[in-house]
Amino acid sequence: MKILPDYEHMEYRDVYTCLLHRYRHILGLWQPDIGPYGGLLNVVVDGLFIIGWMYLPPHDPHVDDPMRFKPLFRVHLMERKSATVECMYGHRGPHNGHIQIVKKDEFSTKCNQTDHHRMSGGRQEEFRTWLREEWGRTLEDIFHEHMQELILMKFIYTSQYDNCLTYRRIYLPPGRPDDLIRPGLFKGTYGSHGLEIVMLSFHGTRARGTKITGDPNIPAGQQTVEIDLMRRIQLPDVESLRNFNELSRIVLEVREQVRQEQQQQEDGLGGGEGRGQQSPREPQRGPAQPSVEPPPEKVGEPGDGEAAGAAAPAPEQPAQSGQGQPFVLPVGVSSRNEDYPRTCRMCFYGTGLIAGHGFTSPERTPGVFILFDEDRFGFIWLELKSFSLYSRVQATFRNAEAPSPQAFEEMLKNIQSLTS
Repeated sequence: MKILPDYEHMEYRDVYTCLLHRYRHILGLWQPDIGPYGGLLNVVVDGLFIIGWMYLPPHDPHVDDPMRFKPLFRVHLMERKSATVECMYGHRGPHNGHIQIVKKDEFSTKCNQTDHHRMSGGRQEEFRTWLREEWGRTLEDIFHEHMQELILMKFIYTSQYDNCLTYRRIYLPPGRPDDLIRPGLFKGTYGSHGLEIVMLSFHGTRARGTKITGDPNIPAGQQTVEIDLMRRIQLPDVESLRNFNELSRIVLEVREQVRQEQQQQEDGLGGGEGRGQQSPREPQRGPAQPSVEPPPEKVGEPGDGEAAGAAAPAPEQPAQSGQGQPFVLPVGVSSRNEDYPRTCRMCFYGTGLIAGHGFTSPERTPGVFILFDEDRFGFIWLELKSFSLYSRVQATFRNAEAPSPQAFEEMLKNIQSLTS
């Protein structure tokens, strides 16, 4: 599909007044309001166009593959004095659309010719085409009945919008020199829900993973994992690590220590380090287990690193670049991707959010955060006996920096409140 037509005569003043200035507020990163599913949109200037690109994770479970992207709309000057908005959704080429800038950090799109989104073969052809694009396979390739139900549910829910969406601004997380790794966006495995996009950010002694895309169990905007950077976990030797019960014992000991400190704080006896403090919606549901994937989404697959003893504070957070320690998943822990790193730098105690369908009965459950390298980490969901592998999104996004740390924190609260 040709995105950029040819222009012969265009005054720069017209480009500025009718295009760049008028639509300046929609440049940057955005999250569409698509129920629990969310999304990632980057609006950029490209020549004489402003284009909205929707970024999609690679096909499950290939987290190291590059992101996919497709245009949802474009704005350009068809005539010297007026800008034209075109919807790019569907497979029949550009057609008439509309953009309304609600306020500085919110705008909406509307397609005026939704018949362009329909296919000659009806809904069945539309579903087959969507399935190939979204999952890279056919329904016959997906043997698990629960997974088929989730996929069909997502198609029915998302296709009803017909590219008539409201978008809310999001920022990339600001970084500091003492961060464990560079914060940013990561692709992660979430069981039957496939790959989802998570934003890793650092907040003092804690790191948080916030869902940019989500699912019916843990919606976009919620915190999927939270890591306590003051509770380092030392893995045992590889043979001992294969024993899930040993890993479970170590992690539960740390959890009990956390509970005792929280109780002391509540009784007015604890110190002021705030170790017991945890964000209102921290963990996220890990991906479903391999054999029987429960209806509730399990974002993040539990079952990964192992810890030995209580973590000692390690404010300097040694990077241990280069040589790592051997790592292997404990027996019985499921993983969507068997091609995970066999060495890791360090591990920390953390919690993952799990919930039933419709974000019912959300609860934080203990787990292990495993740092593999600068661009990959994992999380073992202890209760789910599942492992999530995350890989950095390498795409470059323009106009995505937060104007201040306070603006970023406020943005996190806002996107979380939409699905609470």
